[in-house]
Amino acid sequence: MSYSEPVPTAASTSRYPAGVSGGFLTVRPISAAEHLAFVRAQRSVSFLQTPAWGRVKTEWRSESLGWYDGPRLVGAGLVLHRPVPRLQRYTLAYLPEGPVIDWAGDIAAWLDPLAAYLKARGAFAIRLGPPVRTDVWSAGQVKEGIADAGTRRLTDVNADWTDPVGVGVTGRLRDAGWLPQSPEDGFGVGHPQFKYEVPLAGRTEADLLKGMNQLWRRNIRKAAKEGVEVTVGQVAGGHPPSGRGMGGSGTTGSDMTGSGMTERDAGGQDMRGKDLQAFHDLYVHTSERDRFTPRPLRYFETMFAVLGAEDPERIRLYLARHRGDLVAATVMVRVGTHAVYAYGASSTEKREVRGSNACQWAMIRDALAAGCDVYDLRGITPTLDADDPHVGLVQFKVGTGGRAVRYVGEWDLPLRPLVYRTFDLYMKRRGR
Repeated sequence: MSYSEPVPTAASTSRYPAGVSGGFLTVRPISAAEHLAFVRAQRSVSFLQTPAWGRVKTEWRSESLGWYDGPRLVGAGLVLHRPVPRLQRYTLAYLPEGPVIDWAGDIAAWLDPLAAYLKARGAFAIRLGPPVRTDVWSAGQVKEGIADAGTRRLTDVNADWTDPVGVGVTGRLRDAGWLPQSPEDGFGVGHPQFKYEVPLAGRTEADLLKGMNQLWRRNIRKAAKEGVEVTVGQVAGGHPPSGRGMGGSGTTGSDMTGSGMTERDAGGQDMRGKDLQAFHDLYVHTSERDRFTPRPLRYFETMFAVLGAEDPERIRLYLARHRGDLVAATVMVRVGTHAVYAYGASSTEKREVRGSNACQWAMIRDALAAGCDVYDLRGITPTLDADDPHVGLVQFKVGTGGRAVRYVGEWDLPLRPLVYRTFDLYMKRRGR
């Protein structure tokens, strides 16, 4: 692909890939309403590619772009623009887990006009993360790899299934000059290349429990026996309570509100803010224990307000309590048939009542009831080394009986090489 040719100022075009009628694809801005309508027409899309996500990332400038087949919208992407320090006229154009296009087609026909459009508007590089798998490993394979002292990484194990589309996308991006950005350990500043997912399509709750390992099933039963109750929290903009607690026992009366009503406690405090504050307090506690930098409460307030306003089914807060004490809390985000475990927190005290397992099981059940195809536990590192501290997270997620998945990962295309090198040097100096 070459981007040295002159580019139009209103929109950029390229020849259509096979399977799309006409002779050219055109890229141009679309409204948030047009973007959302396109997202709703797809079976599943990453929540990072919804128009609302641009309003969550307030430190970035966002825009929605569409690929047109004549008058017909055939692809869409959320672009987040990040300025270069001291070079504010240039931006890194970032499409996390996107764009939503036909990755099985001729990707040059899709990405050429995107690059031309963004370069004409001051982008020095494009970073994107194709939502395409390359390899899948079963839970059994992952467990065997951890048990084998000679196996250090997931990629040392022959995949259970390899996706030819993902392999093709990887090769074509590399041949076209795109630079891979996913770090070897699987975690970086971007979004994870390796994830853990639980397939839901065509399965029942009994099937899912049977697929879990013995420890997970025992912990779910333990939580129920100990009286752990999981409820869906009241959060401004988020989903109202589902009316179901742990094991389908139902929420307490204090968790239910009338239509259009705002519940308040005895002191008059908005319960929606109280639930999110309780989650955030536990999340900060978790960050101190596990040594990561927490996001501020305001970030979650914005996330729930914006995503919930776009779709009332989009985001939920789950709270697990034991005898009145909050022992675990999680956030689930759903777009179409894809449900994502986005955030989690747990108390150091009362870990024996297994509140985290109770929250996960409640989210899996709700995702299944909503008709989801996949429950996404998000990132893992590809390590299978029993001495690696990250392997504990892998083992926790493997217990669900799902599968480890490798995606194409994130890739950069430098549009202005000198500016890109300056940016890359700056990122390396600050530890990326």
